[in-house]
Amino acid sequence: MKYLLILLVIPCSIWSQELRPTEKHDLEADIFVGVDNYNSLYYIKDQVLYKDDRKTLYNFNDFQLGEISSVDIINPLNVLVFYSDLNTVVLLDNHLNEIERINFSMISEFINVSHASLAGKNQLWIFNIDTQQLELFNYRSQRKIVVSQPVDGEIISKASNFNYCYLLTDAYLRIYDIYGSLLSKYPMDGFESMAFYNKNLITEKDNELYFIPESFQLGKKIFSPDFNIKDLQLTQDFLYIYDGKQLHTFSLKLPKE
Repeated sequence: MKYLLILLVIPCSIWSQELRPTEKHDLEADIFVGVDNYNSLYYIKDQVLYKDDRKTLYNFNDFQLGEISSVDIINPLNVLVFYSDLNTVVLLDNHLNEIERINFSMISEFINVSHASLAGKNQLWIFNIDTQQLELFNYRSQRKIVVSQPVDGEIISKASNFNYCYLLTDAYLRIYDIYGSLLSKYPMDGFESMAFYNKNLITEKDNELYFIPESFQLGKKIFSPDFNIKDLQLTQDFLYIYDGKQLHTFSLKLPKE
């Protein structure tokens, strides 16, 4: 897939001092997944996952599994694709070739999963719909390692890395560590999505972005764009926002707590 790069050289007053636009380009996608540590771009179009490393366009699909619910690219050598309709996770290599799949309906202890992502050391963060609990699942031993207390409310968004998992419900944001401990819980009524990197969290509400620092204290509003926020991803140096037609890239200087 080819896309046009447009360098942004004209400052605009709507951008806060923490965000500096660097570029934007056209992207024809249903869902923007993100950009990995090797600067490869991932997106979903017509239920096909694509990876564009600027030299080769890779793709993966299994239409028998239904719609792709989510993709985790925190480890580009072990990409996770989750299909909630068939309760299945597929793990892919860096060329999007299938490595392994886990069908939670076929394991000895059935788990009805609504969200799944990588947790490191052959483990997955999963949310069990039946028990309303966040679980760590070892897909080698097929055993649960840690189980949280039941979570009340609808899960709006989930974000995680190898050490932390963030659950955004219709009323609260909860942050868990790898031991299943609830580190923090505070009201987040009306927030619609989030993205985080190295414990720095950005949340979205009413098409405006808010920064929440490592201390988990609610931070300040950092961005009110004049375009629609459809999908977003946060890395150490950049914030990516997809508006449904163009992918906007911002150099990010996180505010101090």
